[in-house]
Parts: sequence; structure tokens; C-alpha cells
Amino acid sequence: MKKHNFYAGPSILPQFTLDETVKAIKDFAGTGLSVMEISHRSKEFVAVMDEAIALFKSLLKIPEGYSVLFLGGGASTQFAMVPYNLLKTKAAYLNTGAWSKKAIKEAKFFGEVDVVASSEDATFNYIPKDFKVPADADYFHITTNNTIYGTEIREDFDVDIPLVADMSSDIFSRPVDVSKYVLIYGGAQKNLAPAGVTFVIIRDDILGKVDRPIPTMLNYQTHIDKGSMFNTPPVLPVFAALQTLKWLDNNGGVEAMEKVNKHKAGLLYDEIDRNPLFKGTVPNKEDRSLMNICFVMNDGYESLEKEFLEFATSKGMIGIKGHRSVGGFRASTYNALPVESVQALIDTMQEFEKMKA
Repeated sequence: MKKHNFYAGPSILPQFTLDETVKAIKDFAGTGLSVMEISHRSKEFVAVMDEAIALFKSLLKIPEGYSVLFLGGGASTQFAMVPYNLLKTKAAYLNTGAWSKKAIKEAKFFGEVDVVASSEDATFNYIPKDFKVPADADYFHITTNNTIYGTEIREDFDVDIPLVADMSSDIFSRPVDVSKYVLIYGGAQKNLAPAGVTFVIIRDDILGKVDRPIPTMLNYQTHIDKGSMFNTPPVLPVFAALQTLKWLDNNGGVEAMEKVNKHKAGLLYDEIDRNPLFKGTVPNKEDRSLMNICFVMNDGYESLEKEFLEFATSKGMIGIKGHRSVGGFRASTYNALPVESVQALIDTMQEFEKMKA
């Protein structure tokens, strides 16, 4: 039986990425050695890093004056690195979910934090609107896609202060005007690579403005100066990321990905809205994530949640159980997930409907 991978992260990767990474694990670049055992300072791996950075910049059309970094520590470390490097007196944050809250918590160690708006009053099932960003804040931080609650900011905000974004789960899913941001970061284990590497896009001139001393490894300038090679980078995930970047480039780039992602999400949301057994958890269509589609059993059918999960699993639907904090279901439709998998889930929902409605 074919398995359809809807895990939220680590998650599905392109078959091309898997195949090329397996080859490199056995014999990397004709060296007779595995990519897991070769020096990160060898000319073969330096070429991997250089190509990955170049493709990253090309696919996102990153302007001059920005650096791309591949670091360890996950996005959770970035929650602290961002304020460590950028927060002088006050930062502004938009609270749209669990990861925003974690970022806010870390920022409070370094200065005042102004939470300009929050959707916590409705279990984060919408993106706040009509909020005011304070002009005296050092930066404004947003989380563009909220994997647990299924909301997404699908536009690049225009603000008058430096804009910072956690794009862990929707990077490369749509075009981004990088020039509107001073820093974009994210864990790679959703739309780019296996867990273990974190990407950072940073405008170089935003650094060097805080007075506090910054530990070497937590200073972005350290990694810019050494091209992500100050210490040993996570070599295997970086290699895999390069393969995904090649796959993206060969399949039309982020513009093509956006079209496919809208199509996939549209098919599944239409079925959720139509099927009497289910309902979406994000009422405003404009706030619905294209990456993490969250839904629950409809009113009167709540007792069928466990049964549907077991039925869907028996049909090859893997990873659709909702996050433990909210329950229900979550279908993650990242770039590498084929339309056929979305259709298979829809067919499963319709089959269950015939059995139970």
C-alpha cells in the first residue's frame, strides 16, 4: 500500500532529495567516502555549501547586501539569537501561536517586548488585523505560518521598522519580497531538508548596533564572516537542502510551487467545507494555511475522531493526527507532497462519509 506522508515535521521530502542523499551517503562526489565522514573543509563539501547559498539567493531573488547562513540549533535557538543581536531597548511581536509565544518569551530576556496583537482569545484560529506597530521598536517579529493552528500570513507586511520573520514551515512555498525583511529564519525540516540545519537570511547592515557583548556562537557576524563554517556545520542536512533547492529550481521555482500549493490546499479545504462529517478550524479563508490544513469532526460527530484516524491510517494516510495540544486532524501539504496524496485523503474522507453520515 502506498503511504501518503502528511507529517508536520520532520516531513516529506522530494524523492530526488532522498535518492541523491542516499547516493552521497555511500559515495560523495566520487571521493569513495560518505558525505557523513568527509571534512566540511574539503573542497568537495565547500562546493556544496557555496552552491546551496547561491541557489538559496537565486530562488528567493535575495538582493545584494544579504547573507544566507546554515546553522545548528533549530528555530528555537533563533528565538534568542534574534533579540541578542537586534534588540536594544524594545521589540514588537505579533502573537499568532505557540511558536510566537516561545519567541516572545526569549525576547523578554533582552529588553521590553510589545505584543502588538494576539489571536490567543480564539485559540489562534485567525491572523490579527488592524494592529499598530510602534515606531520606536527595534524590530517587528512575525511567524508567517502557524503549524499547530493552521493559519498563515501570505503577504509581506509593509512596516516602517525592521521586519523579522520565522518562516520555518512556509519558506519556498511562495515568492517572498526579501527586501522587506532584515532577517528571515527557520528550521529546515518542513520544506527544505532533514532536521538538523537552520537557515538564516540576514541583511548585513542590521548588525553591530547593540551595546551588549554577544557570545561568539550566538553572534550572527561570526557566521557571516566564516560563511557558515566557523564551526562544523550539519553537513548531511546541508547536502540534502542543496538537493531540494535543485529540485525546486528544476520544477519552476517558488512561483510554480505557489500555484501547486494553492491547488492542493483548495482541493482539501473544499472537501472539508463540503463534507458533513468535518469542519475546518480556521473560519476566515484568507487566514487559512496552505501548508498545514487543520480540521476536526463536525458537531454531532465528535465521537468518530478516533475511528476516522484509524480508518485513514489503514488507507495509508500517515501523520494526520492533530498536534497534541489541540487534537483533531492536520494534513501538512508541503511542497514535496504530490497532488495525488491530497486526492487520496479526500477519497478517504468521502468513503468514511458514506459509511457514517
